[in-house]
Amino acid sequence: MTRRRWIADIWSDTTASLTGDQANHLARVLRAQPGQVFDVVAGGFLRQATVTSVSDREVVFSLGEELETEAALPVHLLLAIIKFDHYEWGLEKATELGAARLTPVLARRTDKHLALAAAKRVERWRKIVREASQQSRRSDIPEVDNPLPLKAALQLVAAPNKVLLAETEEENTLATALQRIRQADGPDAERNRELALAIGPEGGWTPEEMQLFTAQGWQPVTLGSRILRAETAALAGLAICSALL
Repeated sequence: MTRRRWIADIWSDTTASLTGDQANHLARVLRAQPGQVFDVVAGGFLRQATVTSVSDREVVFSLGEELETEAALPVHLLLAIIKFDHYEWGLEKATELGAARLTPVLARRTDKHLALAAAKRVERWRKIVREASQQSRRSDIPEVDNPLPLKAALQLVAAPNKVLLAETEEENTLATALQRIRQADGPDAERNRELALAIGPEGGWTPEEMQLFTAQGWQPVTLGSRILRAETAALAGLAICSALL
């Protein structure tokens, strides 16, 4: 039976603790008892962990052996802000698919009311991503940046490969771009496979934004002839990345 996985709030070399909502859920809903064994991510490492004490405010574990983990997908997703219910669903699923970093982008065509309210949603988004990481049994939590205008968001990108989904592109597919990236070899092969993927808002990127991408060496790609919603395009792109990277 697969053990339930948790991400610790507090940890040392030998112990880890869940606090707040996590502790309350484990204590009151799952009725954890001392002696039960779970998987706990502490300090970026997955450990076998035994419950030593339980309360509504804190559940403490004794940490045991380190377990093998699967690395995050080497993708930095820049996702333009759309209606919050769709956006939050997209963040959750992007986390489940393994995205390593998530940057909310204030695009030119982002609704003004959403742009103004976005900064107040960031902590909620980080909570959603944390819960999705646990649910999907990740051993890490994707970094969620503060919402930024496109020009500033592009400055955060360190990946050597940069692609954006563009409705105007008809020939170069994401799959073709990824196949070239897969051919990276040598001592820096892992670094050379890192990828930034940009998804625009409803209505797509403006010509001015496309010029910003072009000036910084981003490659336009297509997912095919269908017009997808932003959150659907993000998940389709990540699924292709997962299959080919």
